[in-house]
Amino acid sequence: MVYLRPMAKDWTNLYKKYKGLWVALAEDEVTVLGFGKTVQEALKKARIKSSKTPFLTRVPDNMNAYIGWV
Repeated sequence: MVYLRPMAKDWTNLYKKYKGLWVALAEDEVTVLGFGKTVQEALKKARIKSSKTPFLTRVPDNMNAYIGWV
């Protein structure tokens, strides 16, 4: 039996360059296809580079860790 487990991605450089922006990533979830202040802008740029549907995420403005409960 084969077990697939998700691999953690290092988005340190992504955060440094794109903080506060929407980013469209390729299937590897590392290669940036497009970015912008809005989802639409990121998608428009991504469609120029690839016909596949990208993985979209918003890079946070700051990297605050939360440990605990509410």
